[in-house]
Amino acid sequence: MPLIELKHVVGGYGGAPILNGVNIAIEKSDIGVIVGPNGAGKSTTLKAIFGLLKVTGGTIEFGGENIANSLPDKLVPKGLSFVPQEKNVFTSMSVEENLEMGAFTRTDNFRGTMDWVYQMFPVLAEKRRQPAGELSGGQRQMVAMGRALMSKPSLLMLDEPSAGLSPRYVIEIFETIQRVNSEGVGILMVEQNARQALAFATRGFVLASGQNRYTGTGAELIADPEVAKSFLGG
Repeated sequence: MPLIELKHVVGGYGGAPILNGVNIAIEKSDIGVIVGPNGAGKSTTLKAIFGLLKVTGGTIEFGGENIANSLPDKLVPKGLSFVPQEKNVFTSMSVEENLEMGAFTRTDNFRGTMDWVYQMFPVLAEKRRQPAGELSGGQRQMVAMGRALMSKPSLLMLDEPSAGLSPRYVIEIFETIQRVNSEGVGILMVEQNARQALAFATRGFVLASGQNRYTGTGAELIADPEVAKSFLGG
């Protein structure tokens, strides 16, 4: 059984739907990457999964349960975390306070998880007392990812994790995503650096007009001449 499976999902913000029958399935061991042109429904797909917009058709099964239209505060304890593209850190709080906020649903001792996050992001350990708003863009992205991991998710969703970052931090963020996945966390991400992300994706999904156009491994999609021509810049 897949960790998460979207079947013919339709939804949007009111009026005409943005998603018109999206199908996605990944295992816990997968890094799933969603790519496509602007307006394709990529970020909308993640928001639909996380209960941030109305799903009017299809199902979203997570851990064997249909979670369509569940509220985010009900999904986090089930093992789902989401890092939005913008406004994803509390800028006036310290790095450590941001991480503590990520554990708000937990009633157990989360210090071991925080130590694990610091191992994943050593620079955050160095800057744990510093306000998150004073960090670089790449470091703030690490804070956002670290906070999402504090709830011990089985699936981490990332919306454009490399947006606005320098090439150095793009590589660093992508390497960290692969490390997190190797620790047993499934990844589903939307990414503008499509070719780079598909290079390490185990599952890739090309969306256009709210529908699947191509699905395969990352390597298969990169090697497909039609995908390369239409969605990867040749």
